[in-house]
Amino acid sequence: MRKRGFEVVRAYTEHGINLPERKTAYSAGYDIMAADNAVLEPGTVTIVPTGLKAYMPEDEYLAIHIRSGLSIKNMLSLINSQGIIDADYYNNSGNEGHILVAIFNHGPVPVSITKGDRIAQGVFSKYLTVDYEAANKHHITRTGGIGSTGK
Repeated sequence: MRKRGFEVVRAYTEHGINLPERKTAYSAGYDIMAADNAVLEPGTVTIVPTGLKAYMPEDEYLAIHIRSGLSIKNMLSLINSQGIIDADYYNNSGNEGHILVAIFNHGPVPVSITKGDRIAQGVFSKYLTVDYEAANKHHITRTGGIGSTGK
C-alpha cells in the first residue's frame, strides 16, 4: 500500500525527470529539481515547473522550501515563504497536481536556473484540525493549482 511519494506528471514523462531524494540519512527534505531552464529576473516572481506531483495521506501536506544554498548565494526566496501542497492537490483535474515553485529574485541581476538544478526541498508533515470542524462540510473539489481554493 502506498503512503506518500512523488510521481512525474504526464506532460513531463519524456523529459527525464528524477524523483526527489533525501541526500543523507537524517535529511528531512527531498531535493526537488527544475524541470525546465528558467531565468529569474530581478524584482520578479518566476514560476519554475518541477514536472512532479506528490501523493500522501489526507492528514498530511508537503511543505515546499527553497534550498538554502540557492537562496543565500543568489538572493532568492519563495514568494509565499513556504509552499503548501495539500493531499487533494494530487491528480486534480486542472493540472494533475503539478508542483510549481514560485521564486522571487531580490537581487540586482538575473539568475539562471538549468533543468536538473536542485531548487527546492519538500518535507512531508502531519497537520491537525479543530474539534468543531465537520468533515462533511467540505464538498469542494480542487480543480487547479496556485490559488485554486480561493475562487
